[in-house]
Amino acid sequence: MQSEQIETFLSRNHVEDLNQAVQRLSGTVRHTDIIPSQILSEMSGFSINLKPENLQRTGSFKIRGAYNKIASLSQSQLDKGIITASAGNHAQGVAYAARERGAKATIVMPQITPPLKVDATRAYGADVVLEGTVFDESFAYAVSQAEDNDITFVHPFDDYDVICGQGTIALEILNDVPDVTDIVVPMGGGGLAAGIAMAVKNFKPDVHVIGATPEGSPAWHDSFAAGHVVEATSVNTSAEGVAVKRPGDLTFSLLNRYLDDLVMVSERDISEMILLMLEKHKLVVEAAGAVALAALNRLSTSQVFQSAPGKHVIVPILSGGNIDTVTIGAVIQRSMISRGRIMQFGVELPDVPGQLAAIANLLATLRANVIELNHDQFKASGHYRNGVLLEVTVETNGPDHIALILDTLRTKGFRVRQEY
Repeated sequence: MQSEQIETFLSRNHVEDLNQAVQRLSGTVRHTDIIPSQILSEMSGFSINLKPENLQRTGSFKIRGAYNKIASLSQSQLDKGIITASAGNHAQGVAYAARERGAKATIVMPQITPPLKVDATRAYGADVVLEGTVFDESFAYAVSQAEDNDITFVHPFDDYDVICGQGTIALEILNDVPDVTDIVVPMGGGGLAAGIAMAVKNFKPDVHVIGATPEGSPAWHDSFAAGHVVEATSVNTSAEGVAVKRPGDLTFSLLNRYLDDLVMVSERDISEMILLMLEKHKLVVEAAGAVALAALNRLSTSQVFQSAPGKHVIVPILSGGNIDTVTIGAVIQRSMISRGRIMQFGVELPDVPGQLAAIANLLATLRANVIELNHDQFKASGHYRNGVLLEVTVETNGPDHIALILDTLRTKGFRVRQEY
């Protein structure tokens, strides 16, 4: 985006534009109700109130920006058709909004997009084109198609009307949680964070807005450090919804002005929060949607947060819940392993009757629930001497329970090693 365009948007009447977005979205988007989280409040020591945009229409916040943008288009722009690029959530928002406005929508998605998101986008009536291995390649293809065929392009994040639509979330938070002190928001391309920060600083500037990104997605960290947009050389995170190599020009300018701080979160914390939301709140949250939750563990690294006096009332934004069953199963298993809730060990045994029963009796005594057994003669290092490798996966009650199981087996003379 040209610097002149950016300056024009920066000088706009943000309060008026945000209020107009609220009017456009009225009756279309859901006002997602705040959910107080006792478990996260106890874990963090602060008052935590969830903003569950995973319960939004189409399963994420993206419909807000997409609908506000498409509602602002003229009839001639709609008649040309709409095209965009998206890894999933923006795609569904655009497809839904285009259907409501009677416009033809084409969505370009990376070839690695989960089938759930592809099918959901098509279900809203859009044409889906799978092009490119990463978002940036899909984006370039969509832009070229828009230019070559005179189609109206809707940017997934670096667009002022899209940003204003996302900013309506902040207005709901300020109304529903009047004593809020901190809003934590995930950052990919920056549209959500820019909208939230712009709204907060224009309506209640004493509230802090803290951005959160995965450690494997360093573009925002590097861009703020450099003072200009920096493209990441690589992005490696399970949170594909925020896996953007190059931040937006407009979103960077807005966030450079309005964002209070940025924290980086680990993949382990993201997975842990997905599982915690399932267990404690019965909420399905995708990896990108759990980034703000994971940031609660890293607020100690924020000087802005630590230096603020008084009680903290924090609202993390759960940005989406569009996660396929295969992915969520893998996330749950990884989280349970990291918590010490699942453990696998291997033990070499002589291939004679009674050995398996001896292991099973010990595990029963130790109250370790067996999930899976694999009895394989050919994996054992001593299989030429009539040996067998027994691999056992058990449900456990944490690291101390795992240590007790392994120590007991070794005390009984079994040569055991922990696999995970």
